[in-house]
Amino acid sequence: MRPTTRTIAASAAALLAATLLAAAPAAAAGGPRHGGIDWQPCPDLGPGQVVECATIEVPLDYDRPRGEQIEIGLARRQATNPDEKIGTILMDPGGPGGSGVGYVMSTNPLTEEVAERFDIVGFDPRGVNTSTQVLCGEDAFVDVWSIGLPTDQDSFEALEDANAALTADCRERTGKLFDHVSNLETVEDMERIRRALGEGRLNYLGYSYGTIMGQQYAEAYPRHIRTMVLDGNMDHSLDSPWEFASTETAPVEENFTAFADWCESAPECALHGEDVEAAYADLKAAARAGELLDPYLGEPLDFPTLNAAYTFNVNFPQDWPQLAADFKAMGEGEALAGARSYQEEAELENLSYPAWCQDFNFALEDYAELAALQDKLAAEFPNVEWSPYNDYVVQCVGSGIEQTNEADELDVHRSAPPLVFIGNEHDYATVYEWSLASSEQAEGHLITYEGYGHTIYGGASECVNAPVAAYFIDRTVPQEGLSCPNLDFPGAVTTMDDRRAPVGGF
Repeated sequence: MRPTTRTIAASAAALLAATLLAAAPAAAAGGPRHGGIDWQPCPDLGPGQVVECATIEVPLDYDRPRGEQIEIGLARRQATNPDEKIGTILMDPGGPGGSGVGYVMSTNPLTEEVAERFDIVGFDPRGVNTSTQVLCGEDAFVDVWSIGLPTDQDSFEALEDANAALTADCRERTGKLFDHVSNLETVEDMERIRRALGEGRLNYLGYSYGTIMGQQYAEAYPRHIRTMVLDGNMDHSLDSPWEFASTETAPVEENFTAFADWCESAPECALHGEDVEAAYADLKAAARAGELLDPYLGEPLDFPTLNAAYTFNVNFPQDWPQLAADFKAMGEGEALAGARSYQEEAELENLSYPAWCQDFNFALEDYAELAALQDKLAAEFPNVEWSPYNDYVVQCVGSGIEQTNEADELDVHRSAPPLVFIGNEHDYATVYEWSLASSEQAEGHLITYEGYGHTIYGGASECVNAPVAAYFIDRTVPQEGLSCPNLDFPGAVTTMDDRRAPVGGF
């Protein structure tokens, strides 16, 4: 999920709250039948905005398809050249918990050439926004948030108790839906959406956590796909906290090194001429000793907050000048004016908590296991030591939520058309290694973007956008090994920076 305001999370609870070639012919001009969907103008749109909204009903429990039904919300922007329309592209922006309805209401993620030929339909996964919601009490969230990342066995056990209480609270407010929000259910919902849209074959665009929706749809319904583009991929084969946390931390360490190298060569860096790694080591030591002050707030800054609220900005080259200035101010004890974009907010709607635990659930056994993981990461990645995304390894401790979507490599049948994967080499959320792994598992076609940021399609890289357009429109598979040059540099926003995932969402 990539909102325009970055959300920084320094605890597991903040992570919770932030939260191809098909044989069938293309649809005739004018588009396919729409399966009786009652499209109506979306509410609360600005002048000139023409977006339609609707809901469809799907089974709450697919083992009991004729039982209780829930609603799935949809939003549609129609093709800008309806006389040349090919069909519809279904999209999801990520999460778990991102709103495809909200995303399509605010913008069209398709490039102009593709938007001419396709309707774009965003959907709210079950549990989210205009779909039947997962609801949790704010007080239960605050109890989890107040513990943060455990620092000893007592706080670890307190988090277990708070998560158990949160689960009970959410189940009471949400009902049976709480235990039926894994990606496996979302895949079945996507199939019902395809049928309701009247699409003979699905065109799909998934960003970030939305990629696992596409990946597992391809496993379940390989013959029902026309085209599928997966940008910034999850890797559902990860089955241990170390595999997850080490792959999440590696690009942050690499990006820190790039930041330090830039400071060495760039006179405009506030730390130019200094040993950046040594300077940051001093900041970490001061934070752990309780002696480091936030230069904007004048309050003590512990290591998790330093890591999440400041150091994480090494992932955004356009932020490097400000980050260097902030680090220098911290080291000198200087107070800075201004306000940082820093949010910690508990929300009543929250799919992230149960969906993550049902899909991944990297629940550690005790604090000793967490401490050993932290020590191993610090040894492997001595500068940054930890990524805030690693807090996901404690998100499910004590929750009692069953992982119903077991970790495994993708197994996409050869009857599926070619699938297109996109990965940014310096992605800090859905890391490049995951895109590489998932594309290999699915025998897909990977487009590599050599730059920074989280996801890239629809941004400034024509090297990425052009082959994606040819694929969606003509089903032309991108050339093997396509790699697109980095466009980022400090002071410029050239990738999908306005769609960054917050720390706490993919």
